[in-house]
Amino acid sequence: MEAIMNKKQKKMLIRIIIAAVMVIVLNFIPTTGILRLALYLAAYLIIGYDILKKAGKGILNRRVFDENFLMAVATVGAFALAIYSKSGDYNEAIAVMLFYQIGELFQSYAVGKSRRNISALMDIRPDYANVERDGKLEKVDPDEVEIDSMIVVQPGEKIPLDGIVMEGSSSLNTSALTGESLPRDVKQGDEIISGCINLNGVLKIKTTKEFGESTVSKILELVENSSSRKSKSENFISKFAKVYTPAVCYGALALAILPSLVQVLFLGQTAQWGVWVYRALTFLVISCPCALVISIPLSFFAGIGGASKEGVLIKGSNYMETLSQAKYVVFDKTGTLTQGVFEVSGVHHNEMENKKLLEYAALAECASSHPISKSLQRAYGKEIDRSRVSDIQEISGHGIIAKVDGREVAAGNSKLMKKLNVKYQDCHKVGTIIHVAIDGKYEGHIVISDIVKEHAKEAIARLKKAGVKKTVMLTGDAQPVAEQVAQSLGIDEVYAELLPGDKVTKVEELLAAKSEKEKLAFVGDGINDAPVLTRADIGIAMGAMGSDAAIEAADVVLMDDDPLKISKAIRISGKCLSIVYQNIILALVIKFGCLALGAVGIANMWFAIFADVGVMIIAVLNAIRTLRVHNL
Repeated sequence: MEAIMNKKQKKMLIRIIIAAVMVIVLNFIPTTGILRLALYLAAYLIIGYDILKKAGKGILNRRVFDENFLMAVATVGAFALAIYSKSGDYNEAIAVMLFYQIGELFQSYAVGKSRRNISALMDIRPDYANVERDGKLEKVDPDEVEIDSMIVVQPGEKIPLDGIVMEGSSSLNTSALTGESLPRDVKQGDEIISGCINLNGVLKIKTTKEFGESTVSKILELVENSSSRKSKSENFISKFAKVYTPAVCYGALALAILPSLVQVLFLGQTAQWGVWVYRALTFLVISCPCALVISIPLSFFAGIGGASKEGVLIKGSNYMETLSQAKYVVFDKTGTLTQGVFEVSGVHHNEMENKKLLEYAALAECASSHPISKSLQRAYGKEIDRSRVSDIQEISGHGIIAKVDGREVAAGNSKLMKKLNVKYQDCHKVGTIIHVAIDGKYEGHIVISDIVKEHAKEAIARLKKAGVKKTVMLTGDAQPVAEQVAQSLGIDEVYAELLPGDKVTKVEELLAAKSEKEKLAFVGDGINDAPVLTRADIGIAMGAMGSDAAIEAADVVLMDDDPLKISKAIRISGKCLSIVYQNIILALVIKFGCLALGAVGIANMWFAIFADVGVMIIAVLNAIRTLRVHNL
């Protein structure tokens, strides 16, 4: 079981407990003078020595104005005031540092919790690969395995590289990649991606990619680099802190000196140095921008971690911010809304039995590697006996003519039938139509359709609920096919028979038509989608079976190719941004309100502790909510 706290956090907790106990005990022990000061200083150094050390290093490195400097000046100043006034009340100085460190512990724990979410994803990194050499298995570093090597994955082991199953069958745990708990079954001939865990059978896999190009490497690279791409909110906070911190330091200095000078020089009164220095120190404690500096990046980091656990990889917080504003979602069709797997969906107007017609068509198409030919061969369902086929002629853009068992079989589109002067029957169904003629006589046609993904219709409906104004489909497929798919899924607009360049043009038209605040997302999976993914405000790629080019070009990757995850990604980013804005407003309103109260003497040091540490703890706890995204 994973430890709740690491060693550093445990050490800090011990320091907090020791310092708190010392302060409580010292309030009941009657001590005075140097001894009292020494005991309180000991408690102060136990809780605050690291802050003093960091402040000193900052001064030496000419990075003076940070929260460590503010805390050091305020607490040391509070000690100095207690000595100057001879009050012997050192509680405030220690309390400020004590509560600040409690806030830091909360923040450290929150970041650790978020990192543990991502570390679950990092567990997909394989430690070794079993390479078969001379009949023996050798454990080697996955980086050393070349393409076309034979590797063996035993039950309980991680799949180290992408490949094709050559022998064996098994169930795979894909939860680290997709967030789905249901195992995926694989058998001989299936493509397999790295990062999954083999649950039962022994698999012999032929590798198709080197480790550096494999799915697991790409995922880890995306997550590791995500924090380097900052959002506008994070950039605002960084710039704000650089201006704000020096401003409040100079403001505190002015508050400590100017009122007393005015009292002496212009009003003829006695200077109240102690009162104004105390107010200045209170002002400094209140001003510490920890709530903003810590909670905003933490909100994004936790949001990215939570999304990763759900199988949605967002490459940076800037993309999360853009995704939350997505009002137009444009889809590629094949492989995105449909499975990209063509299957025989009907055999019509045939005089011979369905099986026989499929047999002739499959044999005639046996030499082709086209997806349509493959689907005919799958529908036939038997081993192709090529000795039965001869004289194969492929007519580009038309189809194939071949001799099967000595009979001339023509299988192709209507153009082929017209070329051969064969009278054919039009089909009422939408799909790719393969007309078949044998010895010059029309025998019927076969309908081949791309299968719509299981959750595609629900995905479109959920996008509308998530606030998306318009859904659009772009495809190179025929207009009737595209319109049927769009209508069945509830897509608002469809543009068909497009080349890759036409898709970019169409996306640019859509980008020009929308308002600047509204963002356009494009969802695709193929190499030809890479230019459009780059051109859109935000590109979303299908990561399981999508092309490397698409995954590289995209800003968001869906690890299980499920279109339902698009609406989930938008809702996750919306929740994350909502929490970020809540924290910004909360911190700024309380900070500036308390600064005004501190400057006029209404707020004391205890009030300052709440304004600093209290607001930070509230903001950090609020930021942790971005991890809870499973039920969105």
